[in-house]
Amino acid sequence: MSQLRFRVVEEAFKKKAATVDVPSGRPSDYFGKFVFNREKMFKYLPSAVYAKLVDAIDNGAALDRSIADTVAAGMKKWATELGATHYTHWFQPLTEGTAEKHDAFVEHDGKGGMIEEFSGKLLVQQEPDASSFPNGGIRNTFEARGYSAWDPSSPVFVVDDTLCIPTVFIAYTGESLDYKAPLLKALHAVDKAAVEVCHYFNPEVSKVVAYLGWEQEYFLVDEGLYAARPDLLLTGRTLMGHEASKNQQLEDHYFGAIPSRVAAFMRDLEIQALELGIPVKTRHNEVAPNQFELAPIYEECNLAVDHNMLIMSLMKKVARNHGFRVLLHEKPFKGVNGSGKHCNWSLGTDTGSLLMAPGKTAEENLRFITFVVNTLMAVYHHNGLLKASIMSATNAHRLGANEAPPAIISSFLGSKVNEVLNHLEDSLDEDLEALGSKQGMKLDISQIPELLIDNTDRNRTSPFAFTGNRFEFRAVGSEANCASAMIALNAALADQLTKFKAQVDALIAAGDTKTTAILKVLRQCIKECKPIRFDGNGYSDEWVEEAKERGLDCETSCPVIFDNYLSESSIAMFESTGVMTKKELEARNEVKWEMYTKKIQIEARVLGDLAMNHVIPVATEYQSRLIDNVYKLRDLFSAEKAEALSSMNVKLIEDIAQHTIYITKHVDDMIEARKVANRIESEREKAIAYHDTVAPMLEDIRYHIDKLELIVDNQMWTLPKYRELLFVR
Repeated sequence: MSQLRFRVVEEAFKKKAATVDVPSGRPSDYFGKFVFNREKMFKYLPSAVYAKLVDAIDNGAALDRSIADTVAAGMKKWATELGATHYTHWFQPLTEGTAEKHDAFVEHDGKGGMIEEFSGKLLVQQEPDASSFPNGGIRNTFEARGYSAWDPSSPVFVVDDTLCIPTVFIAYTGESLDYKAPLLKALHAVDKAAVEVCHYFNPEVSKVVAYLGWEQEYFLVDEGLYAARPDLLLTGRTLMGHEASKNQQLEDHYFGAIPSRVAAFMRDLEIQALELGIPVKTRHNEVAPNQFELAPIYEECNLAVDHNMLIMSLMKKVARNHGFRVLLHEKPFKGVNGSGKHCNWSLGTDTGSLLMAPGKTAEENLRFITFVVNTLMAVYHHNGLLKASIMSATNAHRLGANEAPPAIISSFLGSKVNEVLNHLEDSLDEDLEALGSKQGMKLDISQIPELLIDNTDRNRTSPFAFTGNRFEFRAVGSEANCASAMIALNAALADQLTKFKAQVDALIAAGDTKTTAILKVLRQCIKECKPIRFDGNGYSDEWVEEAKERGLDCETSCPVIFDNYLSESSIAMFESTGVMTKKELEARNEVKWEMYTKKIQIEARVLGDLAMNHVIPVATEYQSRLIDNVYKLRDLFSAEKAEALSSMNVKLIEDIAQHTIYITKHVDDMIEARKVANRIESEREKAIAYHDTVAPMLEDIRYHIDKLELIVDNQMWTLPKYRELLFVR
């Protein structure tokens, strides 16, 4: 290790981790300490106001603005007792992060002094600058007005000295400019559609809730080493770096003993997460060195999304207190596993039933099959859209690699559920009539046997796998806002359930019994969506060819994949469910294309800078030393002996020359390719140009830089290497 890198690491080791005041008692005693939850609401609000607010949260009732001032006063009293001096509307713009503007609880008192004040108006609505956030052309630069509006279904919380109020973010003209607004609409749509279908089985169901349990993977690196790698600092991933001799090939890191420094970070993070009401439960080493995972207990989908955005922000802050930096990029290191965010999704009713869980009676199992098959139908008809919902410039590095699902959406069900669906598909019409009669209980034996949770193996290559009582959407990227995937999935299912109910009701009106009608439609759906079911190896080349034959979306170009948002079927689905309009979809795609271009552009600039200002100078300096050594050998020894002694150095000199010439030329070519792409006006065509011409050059240049890393004297190489970055010390 060079002296420079040694000093960097040494300083990182010396940095003292911030001490944590561990709360006394059990985690349940301090869980939600900084959250204005129902316990706090009941304490700080009048009973009538509390009842109205709970009704708005539980039942979606319109929030009575007349109570806003009272709610705001109660919130402020609670927050100031915790030391809060400011408040902010906390929202999720289309940047994949969160946004906040802090205002103090102060106003003029009219007497030359100040008073602490927080009104209902400030709680319910504010006006951030809409033009400064990605909006896809919905707002012109000179049209700055946009609104953030309180989402009462997600509780407010205090971070440091600020009261944070979860909000939606919309344009002055009404279009959504964030992830929360369409997510809430998608959740409302699936609630409404699923309740209607549930009434076939239980008329008492009045609400269906979408649940989400995310698994957040991440890397930790020493803060000093991170600062010495401009590519990590500016892009979130290493744009160069040869594989370490030892990485993950021994599989000794996975579920191994957690390093003590990391364990201290995890304890600190968990305590602060629990205090913010985030029900973290699981922690462990992941497959790659320095890779770890955090997972909470399942929550209602909207709240789970908020908590995931909050935990990503929180872990970055806590990591710095322990001399670490968190890497959420999907593929920060080449040659080892990348990071995902598995989204475990399910539906449940207010009567206590999990709709994706098998039951013990014929009716419960028929309901289970009904929702599983409709989910498969939604995924089949919108498989391209679901892929677009998780695609990004960063996730494109991970999808299809040996640790991640392929960039083809398919669903794994397992042998038992497959057996049931195949049996239903092959049933004769006469069987269905019999099953719809008063002897319908035969369903429990002849058609749908008793199903047990976890009665089959898991398929880690499946992007959308059934795992016992839920579906696991495994293709979501680690730094993504998982609301994107949840919007597409819940909206697609809402649309499909609505169509399913219309078909069943038509058969009932024509004289079929309810059970017969349901089974007939299910049989049609099972046949129709069969191409989406795949239990084999998703990594194989054969699957790609088979998927094409099945009619699944096999596109691999990230910018082209985004086109799925603007397909006729996607627009019709989003508009029919009321989730997003065509105008909003077009705007979001403009943002996606622009974001893709900018990320590749930044990577190209950073790599070009590192190549010409770090790599080439160091390589040529080492080459000069080798040349000097060759001349000295020739001066010292006979020609024959000097030739033998210097042959290896001559070979290295030639290799360095070849690599540096290639790098220099292709950096110039990459700059020209960017200039050509930048002249394209269409954001879509520009993104495609960056994908087709600029992105491939990054890997080509990297190959030669990594070769130089193996040649150049280790003491001279200024950038920390993989063997230093990938192992916590």
